[in-house]
Parts: sequence; C-alpha cells; structure tokens
Amino acid sequence: MKVTRGKEKQSAESGLDSPQASQTTGTPLPDKRQAAALPAAAGQTAFPIVGIGASAGGLGAFEAFFSGMPATVEPNMAFVLVQHLAPDHKSLLSELIRRFTRMEVFEVEDGMVVRPNCAYIIPPNCDMAIINGKLQLLAPEAARGHRLPIDFFFRSLADTQRELAIGIVLSGTGSDGSLGVRAIKGEGGMVMAQSPESTEFDGMPVSAIATGMVDYELAPAEMAGQLISYASHAFGKLQRHTAHPPPEAENSLQKIFLLLRSQTGHDFSGYKPSTIHRRIERRMAIHQIESLPGYVKFLQQTPNEVTALFRDLLIGVTRFFRDPEAFQVLETEIIPKLFANAVAGTAIRVWSTGCSTGEEAYSIAILLMQYMEEHRQIHTIQIFATDIDPQAIATARSGLYPASIAADISPEHLSRYFTVASDGAAYRIHRSIRDMLVFSEQDVIKDPPFSKLDLISCRNLLIYLGADLQKRLISLFHYALNPGGCLFLGTSEGISETGKFVPLDRKAKLFLRKDDPHPQDSLQRLTAGPFPMAGPRLRVPQQGASQPTILRKPPLRELTELELLDQVAPAAALINAQGDILYLHGRTGMFLEPSPGETTINNILRMAREGLRVGLTTALHKAMDTHEPVRCAGMRVRTNGHFINVNLVVRPVTSGQGSSPKAPLYLVILEEAPASEPAGEAMPEENWGPTSDTEACLNALREELQAKNEYIQATHEELETSYEELKSSNEEMQSVNEELQSANEELETSKEEMQSINEELATVNTELQAKVAELSRANNDMNNLLAGTGIGSVFIDHRLRILRFTPAASAIINLIATDVGRPVGHLVSNLVGYNQLVADAQEVLATLVTREVDVQTQDGRDYRLRIQPYRTLDNVIEGVVLTFVDVTGLKQTEAALRKAVNGLLRLAAVVHDAHDALTVQDIDGRIIAWNPGATRMYGWSEADALRLNARERIPQPLRDEESARMEALERAEVIPPYHTQRIAKDGAVIDIWLTATALVDETGRMQAIATTERPMQANT
Repeated sequence: MKVTRGKEKQSAESGLDSPQASQTTGTPLPDKRQAAALPAAAGQTAFPIVGIGASAGGLGAFEAFFSGMPATVEPNMAFVLVQHLAPDHKSLLSELIRRFTRMEVFEVEDGMVVRPNCAYIIPPNCDMAIINGKLQLLAPEAARGHRLPIDFFFRSLADTQRELAIGIVLSGTGSDGSLGVRAIKGEGGMVMAQSPESTEFDGMPVSAIATGMVDYELAPAEMAGQLISYASHAFGKLQRHTAHPPPEAENSLQKIFLLLRSQTGHDFSGYKPSTIHRRIERRMAIHQIESLPGYVKFLQQTPNEVTALFRDLLIGVTRFFRDPEAFQVLETEIIPKLFANAVAGTAIRVWSTGCSTGEEAYSIAILLMQYMEEHRQIHTIQIFATDIDPQAIATARSGLYPASIAADISPEHLSRYFTVASDGAAYRIHRSIRDMLVFSEQDVIKDPPFSKLDLISCRNLLIYLGADLQKRLISLFHYALNPGGCLFLGTSEGISETGKFVPLDRKAKLFLRKDDPHPQDSLQRLTAGPFPMAGPRLRVPQQGASQPTILRKPPLRELTELELLDQVAPAAALINAQGDILYLHGRTGMFLEPSPGETTINNILRMAREGLRVGLTTALHKAMDTHEPVRCAGMRVRTNGHFINVNLVVRPVTSGQGSSPKAPLYLVILEEAPASEPAGEAMPEENWGPTSDTEACLNALREELQAKNEYIQATHEELETSYEELKSSNEEMQSVNEELQSANEELETSKEEMQSINEELATVNTELQAKVAELSRANNDMNNLLAGTGIGSVFIDHRLRILRFTPAASAIINLIATDVGRPVGHLVSNLVGYNQLVADAQEVLATLVTREVDVQTQDGRDYRLRIQPYRTLDNVIEGVVLTFVDVTGLKQTEAALRKAVNGLLRLAAVVHDAHDALTVQDIDGRIIAWNPGATRMYGWSEADALRLNARERIPQPLRDEESARMEALERAEVIPPYHTQRIAKDGAVIDIWLTATALVDETGRMQAIATTERPMQANT
C-alpha cells in the first residue's frame, strides 16, 4: 500500500530556531498597544490562543475554569473550546458557558476571525482548525467513535501560533489530545492538564500527563490564575535571542550547560543559541523567574528542574509517517533499491538517529515489511533506533501508542501491523515489526556510530545543532553508510557539504552517499575535533549479519584436545526426552537421515535409519525409566544400500546447566562395530562383554527380542495415530482461536464506538441536566410570581380540560389538585349569574379574540374575568388562559366616587350662583379657586386670578396682620368674620367682611384656606 495520507502542514522547526526566524519573529505581548507594534509570523496572531479540550465531564471543568478567571484583569487571550459533542444533537454549550464568564462567547462559524478576550465553542459534527487567525470548520473524515477533534485542533494551533500556543486538557475518556500536546510543546508552547483526582473521567488528562510534556497539573479552578501569571511573564516583555549574548548571560549559560552535563551526561553547548535561549526562557516563564542568574540558582536547588530542562531541550515533534510525501518517495524510490542491492546472506541495516518515541523508526520498518510481503522476498532487516532520552526510548521499546495515532496511519497499515489494546484506548505494534528494531540510548555526538548501513534516517535533529556539529554529523553519516547508501533528512534540513552526498530528491530530503577517494583521511577528520568518539560502545545483537572474526591464538592444550576429539570421539547427538536433537557431534550421516514431509524440529527417532529406530526407541525408554546408561551392540543398520553393524549407547546427562529433573537430556552415542561382532539384546553397559555360544539361549533371546520389537512397533503406531489425531485437533483449535480473535477485534471496534457514543451522551446529559436545573428555577420563580400576585389563573387545553391553576383560582371555581385533566364545564363554580364560561372559552379559541367579563362570587367579591388564547414561544395556540382579577375594592371606590361626584356637582352649582366672592388658596398663598362672584367684585377673570398670589390682593399695611391670622388657622384656631380690605384689578381698595375657613386632610393637617368675601355695603 502506498503512503497516500493527505499532506499536513509541516511543523516549522527551522522557522522556530533558525537565525532568520530569530530576527523576524518576536514574542508578542498580551497588551494590545504593544501587540500591535510587534511583527507576527505568517498566519500568527499577535496574542496567545488557548485551546481547551474536554470530553465527558467537561462542562463542570469549563465552569470551574471560567469561574476562576480574575474579574478585574483582562486575559488578553482567546479561548477556543473543543469538546466531544453528539453529531446529531444541538449543543447548549455556548449558552451554558455565557453564565460563567464576562467574555463574549460564540459558537464558531466557518471563517470566524479570532479576537482576544473572547471564547469560541466548536459546533457539533465538525473538525476545527485555525489558519491565518481564522477558525475553519471541516467535515470529519473519521467515522463516529474514531474522531479526534482535540488533536486535530491542537496540531493546527501549534503550527500557526508556535510559542504563543497554549493547550489545556480537561476531563474526558480516551487519549484525544496527547499527540496535540506533543505538537504544542515541540513548537515551544505551554501545556496544562487537569489533575486526575479532580476529574470525573481521567483518561484524557492521564494520557496527556504520561507524555511527560505537561507543564502544570492543576484543578480547573486554579488554572486561570496560573495562566494569567504565566502569560505576564512569558509575553510581558519583548524577548530577543542573539547569537552572541552579553558576557553575564554567557556566564550563566555556561553554568547551565555544566549542570546539565553533570546530571545527564550530555553537553548542549554546541546547540544553536536561539534554541537554547528559547527553551530556557520558557522554563523561566513557567517558574516566573526574571533573570538567568536566578534561574541558575533555582537549577542548583532543584535537581528535578534540571531533568525538566533536559526534556524540554529534547522535545521532538514526531509521528507515524510524518511528511507523507517524503515517506511516499522513500517507499517508491529508495526501498526497492535497498532490496535490489542486497547481497544474499547479508542484512539490510538501517539507523534511525534521534528516534524519540520511535514513530518514524516503526514507519520505516512497516514500509520494509510491506515491500517484503508484496514481493514475497525474505531478508534479514536490522533497524537500530537511538536517542539520548531514556524515557522516549522506554516508550519506543514498549511499542504502545494512544488510539489517536489512527489519524496518521492508513486503515490498512493499522489493521495489518497493529493490535488494539484490551481497553481499546491504545494500539500496540505487531510483534513481527517490533522484532526488526533494536532501541538503544546513544549520544550521536560522542558515542561511536553504527557501520555498514544501507539507510540512515536523521529527521529534524540537525536543525537544533550548531554549524560545527552539523558538519561533524554529516561526515559521520558518510562514514557509517555503505557505498550507495541513502541519508533521509527532515524537510527543514539540508546538506552544505556537497562533496559527500548527492541529492536524490531535494523536496523529500533524500541524499545518496558519494564514494570517498581518501577514506582514511575522512576517518581521521571524523575522529578529530571537540567531541572525539569516546564512551561506551553499544553492544547490539546483529542477527543474520556476518560478524567480523576476532583472531586470537588458542592455548596449546586446547588445540590438542580439539584435534583428539575430532579423531577419537564417535558420532553423538544430545537430545531431550521427546527425541528432539539439540546438538550433533561428528559425522552422523550413516546413522541418521532427514525424514520426508514438512521440516520442523529435527527428531532423532524420525531421522534414524532402517534397523536403528526400534532399538533406539527401546534404549531411550529404558534409559528414561532406569536413569542408567543403556547399550545395544551389533545392531544391523541399512546405509546406502548395505548393512553395517552399529553399537548404540544412550546415556543420561547428569551434569551441566542444561539438564534438570524436569527437563532431562540424553547423549546418544553411535559407532560402527566390527562385522564379526554378534548382535545382542540391550543390556547395561557394565555387562557389555562376551556372550554364551549356546544355540538354545540365542534362539530364546531372539524370540523374546522379536516379541518386544513387535510390541514396541504396535505401541509406536498407536502413538503416531494419537499424534495425528492431536495434530488435527490442534489445527481445529487454531482455527477456532483465529475466529475468536476476529470476533474479539470486531467487539473491540464496537466497544470503541460505544465508548465514544457514551462520551457524547454524557456531554449531552450534562448539558440537559444544567438546562433542567435552569428550568426548575424558572418554574419555581413563576409559581411564586403567580402566587404572589393574588391573581387567579387557570390554563385550559384545546378540549377545555384543566392543565394547571394557581392557588388564588381555587377559591373562585372550587378547584383541587385532582381536578387537573377534568373538563372545565364539569366543575361547580362560585360565580353568581354567570354560566357562559365554556361558551366564552370556545369562542376565544375560535376567534382568538380576548374576552373580558365582570363576575361576582357568592361571598360578594367582584372579579374581572379575562379569557385569552394561550400562545407558545413559537406562536402556536395550545388552549386558553382564564385570569380572575379581584376588583372588589375598585367597584367600591367607583360607587363612592359616584356618590361624591353627585354631591360635588350640587355644591358646584351653589358656589357658581353665589353673589359673594368665594376663593381658595393653598398654604403658600397661591389662588387655586375663583368663583364668578369674585370676578364681579374684583374684576379679575378666573384665569387671571389663578396666576395670582393672595398677598398681592392685600394692602401693604395689612399683610403682617393677615399672616398672623393664617398662622392661627394653621394652629386650628377658629377666627370669626372680620373687617379688612382687598385690592381690585383697577387698584381700588375695597372694604370687605371676610370669613376664613381651614381645609384639612384626614390627619387634621391644613392643606388650603377657603374665604368668603362680601362688600361692606352689602353687609350693612
């Protein structure tokens, strides 16, 4: 099968750590003003983007995370939430998240631009990626139950944002997110994971933590504060990475290199300065350390931080069939040449340097195995995979990878070369592939290389090294490869020394080794330099390969004994109790020959020639029973058309490490006897000697021997029959086992799908539970609202059956709880003279016109009955609503007002027809009433008078006296009519008799003063 996976965006290690990138790519600031001034890489936003992945149990973690966000600090980051959602169910996540954060929350639409201080929610049934600051939605390719949306988004986030990418893994089952975590860390980003003890489902956080690349392991409520603190230190100032740091920084760096070398044994001083600075600054931001000397002190006090820094410096972005186009060229162009050039009896040798967790080494092994299977070739394959990271090598040796690798491997490769783990959460590499690889810890800089190699894969290692180390490794690879060998580099790497390699495919970074005219000079240059090839050699078993012979002069005694053994010792075979041959000595061809049929383990009983098998079987059984040596002398054995006499000895092996009571060994000694020596029966070796010449004795012995032979032959035939039956049964059992394995694989697949559906259902269930709780609160509020208003309400369906009612309605039409569901016409109401309830309700249903009726209960209470259609939020009529508003007080007020109005009308007629001047003024003197008599007396119309103040009509000398009288009225004193004066409109002063009366409210407080004014002439 060809490698036809779609091309994925290459992680730009060279862009991250190259000198050009150091000059053009700065670390942006969270502050908007500063961020706007910073250049951003292609497609990179000027602010951090936080990807948050969750599955089952994620809603509670989301709530805790956003609830822990500081209320007074703007995060100046964007948050993108990716959750496993049911593809056929509308998500309520956006609506629920809005309650826990003051940020704007959006459900993502295709092409939506990401802005800081906003949260974005993935919609159902979509994969999502971020490109050029925009969120792109894609239809998922994988079947339901095998989708990995979190890994998909995290990878695109790492490719786009690089060191500004932040990944958070929350509660969920499975391993989605683990590969994305590797991608984010490989680009210099930061990763958080929820602490397993705080999760509802700990599968995803545990899988992420197991990668060893999680920076913070926290409860969700603690993550937001730590995130803000990290951002302020990591992006709070513009960081510049220079090739020549100042002297004080260079001094601190040398101390860091010293601490790393003393604890790990590896020297990083030859790595690119930009790489070292970036990784160290990221560790400083995690621990919120401001200066390099402070970080050196922290390293000295915290040995675990040295290990963490070591692992950060070694982070490699790797996956199966990384850069599919390059692996396709390797498959179609290089691998066929490796097999075509392979010499019979030799191995195809491959070295994968910097293999990390082994994915790319296994990818090469899969392609080699696939080629052998398709072309039916058998060759010995040796793949040496090395790395300096012991934890990565341990992962590679186990061959166990998360289920998310299915995104990188074709279904055919996955089914042929991987098996599903028992829990369905991982894949294990097949044994046939695992046996092709040898994993070892090796520092390619200082440890000696492998040799006589056909292919070297060194992908994305050189980009982290300085120019001098790169040249040394290129020379080392040239030395280690066979003539015509191939070098496979990463897509961001190249070779400057064109004299050593010829490019085969520049795009795929495949190079062919050129012959060196002066190999000895090359070797001397290789071993010279700052990093001589020293240190312990790797001892790696090389199966099937010719080993160089190490000549040494054997001792004379050993040489003599070997020659004597070859000349004197007879032919012999070391066998076990079943007759399987373990070791042969001497020339055994005249006694043993291969048996026809399928070749399995060589068994001496099957290989024994005619005349030897029966005696050998008898002697072996007797030796097993007696544990003593057994000899058969003078046996006639057919060999090459004639018979020879053979002496046989079967001797139990009682010494040495190979033999034990549970697994005894036997030595079978065969030697040709003189022709004159007569055949004899099996007897102990110590009785071996001359026999009697009596004919009768010989005949008896022959008859007995013949009977035993016939018995043994019959027993042997029975054993062979039983063996065939057992073999047939074994084949049937193997067939049944294969069927069970197939059924088990189908069940595992079904289990994965059910597990994914269960996660989606758990997410939907959590959302619905939150919605039910909200509706329950709203229902409680509505019930209390309806009960608190005191308005009786009855809800009736289309068939005029009661759906529900408020407590106030039960006193009006005699409702109890069991009346729900009964027709409203069957109820006995307390309404007097109103029996049109059913007819009016039907009319409202028919016309949709609200109807209002005034009704009265038997206890004399008055109500306003309002009958209106019941409309849903979708504007659908589902019945009618009856509301009873108590208007008893209103009716009583109306009656009282009616009575008061009648009295006032009569009083108004009297006032209007009175001859005297009648006025009313408030306590501030403003005139508020003026009758026609006052107009006739003073000349002001009513309109003009209402704009006057009473003091304006009092002559100046009398104003104090009038003020005193007003105060007396306010004190509720009675003032009898008195003589005074008032000014008319024309300025004339009129003498009058005045009667003043205080108008008071219910509390007895004076509100106004009414006066009756009569001219003195009229009074006299």
